[in-house]
Amino acid sequence: MAAGAGAASGLGVAAAGPGTTSGPSAASGPSAANGPGTASDPGAAGVRGVPDAAGSAAAAGSALEADGHEPGPSGGPPGSAVPTAALADAGELLRALAAPVRIAIVLQLREADRCVHELVDALDVAQPLISQHLRVLKTAGVVRGDRRGREVVYRLVDDHLAHIVVDAVTHVQEGK
Repeated sequence: MAAGAGAASGLGVAAAGPGTTSGPSAASGPSAANGPGTASDPGAAGVRGVPDAAGSAAAAGSALEADGHEPGPSGGPPGSAVPTAALADAGELLRALAAPVRIAIVLQLREADRCVHELVDALDVAQPLISQHLRVLKTAGVVRGDRRGREVVYRLVDDHLAHIVVDAVTHVQEGK
């Protein structure tokens, strides 16, 4: 099944353009991208129902200041005195955020904590794909799930990660 076949199967997703690089994460291994019914990373598809990142970037900035973290690195040129292990960890984190569906999930969770079925409805993506993407995000430490009765409610671990996603989406939208 090709990456663009999702739209034909009624999942409401469209194929990403050429040059799309994706993968669930190095921790999941290369075979994890080939889940049931998919020959490529499920993140290689566009998603509907994503909140407008550019319109609410200011709100994200104010929430970040309230979370007690520094807004960014201080002192020295970028990349100076950063341990190699930290660079590798940052690369893994960015890989986990690299798929369009995972970006959409982060933007949804930025608005409110959500159950899997709420993400399925909001993004019009099949439940197994949402669950697979949540597993990648959870392994990377981007989201966590809290059991409430029979459901698991997912939330962002840190608002900084939402800020990274919002900035990336805003940057791309400004360039068009």
